[in-house]
Amino acid sequence: MIKIEAIVREEKLEDVKEALNEVEVTGITVFQVSGCGTQKGYTEIVRGQEVEFMLRPKVKFEIVVSNEEWEQKAITAIQKAAYTGNAGDGKIFSYDLRSVMRIRTMETGTDAIN
Repeated sequence: MIKIEAIVREEKLEDVKEALNEVEVTGITVFQVSGCGTQKGYTEIVRGQEVEFMLRPKVKFEIVVSNEEWEQKAITAIQKAAYTGNAGDGKIFSYDLRSVMRIRTMETGTDAIN
């Protein structure tokens, strides 16, 4: 089993959800997060003073899939949906997952995520 974490622009939330749904990846968790990378922060005028904000709002997706085939489907869908070509498009991470259990039924492994 593989856990995928993707951090993307806020405005790409719906695009990524739709792309994952199209490839039949439906079990997702979404968080509102903040961060910065090469895009850095931004400045705004607040009460007449210039203020620098180092963290930008982002959306983080967490997805668990059963094998490498589903990993590639999910990663490709996220990459295509989140792409703008500009700094700040985000990152996708994938990890091997040791175990998972569905609390309600106590199913484990791939039975718990299917």
